[in-house]
Amino acid sequence: MAGSASTTFITLAIIFSIAVTFTNVVDGLTAEKVIDSPLLTQKINTNRTIKVDVNGKGDFKSVQAAIDSVPEGNNKWIIIHVRKGVYREKVIVPRSKPYIFMRGNGKGRSAIVWSQSSSDNVESATFSVEAPHFIAFGISFKNEAPTGVAYTSQNQSVAAFVAADKVAFYHCAFYSTHNTLFDYRGRHYYDNCYIQGSIDFIFGRGKSIFHACEIFVIGDKRVSIKGSVTAQNRESEKENSGFVFNKGKLYGVGDTVYLGRAKGAFSRVVYAHMYLSKTVVPQGWTNWSYSGGIENLYHAEYKCKGPGAEAGGRAEWAKQLTEKEAAPFLSIDFINGQEWLPVWL
Repeated sequence: MAGSASTTFITLAIIFSIAVTFTNVVDGLTAEKVIDSPLLTQKINTNRTIKVDVNGKGDFKSVQAAIDSVPEGNNKWIIIHVRKGVYREKVIVPRSKPYIFMRGNGKGRSAIVWSQSSSDNVESATFSVEAPHFIAFGISFKNEAPTGVAYTSQNQSVAAFVAADKVAFYHCAFYSTHNTLFDYRGRHYYDNCYIQGSIDFIFGRGKSIFHACEIFVIGDKRVSIKGSVTAQNRESEKENSGFVFNKGKLYGVGDTVYLGRAKGAFSRVVYAHMYLSKTVVPQGWTNWSYSGGIENLYHAEYKCKGPGAEAGGRAEWAKQLTEKEAAPFLSIDFINGQEWLPVWL
């Protein structure tokens, strides 16, 4: 009997050891893994660090000054540690400076803030990243410009302009009232981020996964139209872009928002396993201001929950996906993440 118990114990120990090994050997797709700053630092395998401290206790007091100090054509990961504080400046990561890991102390502690509206979305942006292989962790990006008059030139106030390939944000936050996140182009990954806005506040033609993100809607009282979370601008069938929201939640103030509107003829947005509050209007999707046909729009949902997920009143072109149809969008391969992401879930 003792021998049998001993054998059982050894067998269980082996099984446990194998399970732990397999849980930790992969870079993603395991619920057990927590993506935090030490893990990201370990994955990019560097100890080159530039310290930014608004109080002057680092290498630089300005985030932009730290970026400027990175060599042109940089080809090895370098950490820019943005310590606790509010950094009131416009920040640009130019295309000639890839492999930057901008590491904050948490989105409630490290913030890059500016206040600017413009007729040009790019010009208004508080933060712009134009270099590939960029990672941010634990930083808030905020445009504090007051909400302008609807339909005028002073109506764009972008918090972040993401215009490069292979860019990832972990535990970051994006704040504005209108046109918050300009996800312009390239493959992007947003993990456990907070994004706030009212109309078209996630827009562009990026190919992006928003994993476990929190989307908060602010009601826009200036206009009679409802707001929209997304305005994805895929213009042709050959254009390989689209937004995927998976395992997060969308909520806000009142029944004020569409999941998305058609910005381009082939606009592609998928919500999967999301909690949708009553903030989402029953129609779900809109082609407001878009004069083209609806036959090529790809506005879709898969196994979403909550009062805003009821499918009965959805727009005629909206899709409720099958498991097979949803599968390509739920894989990290949608953005070829296994080739460039340090870690994912």
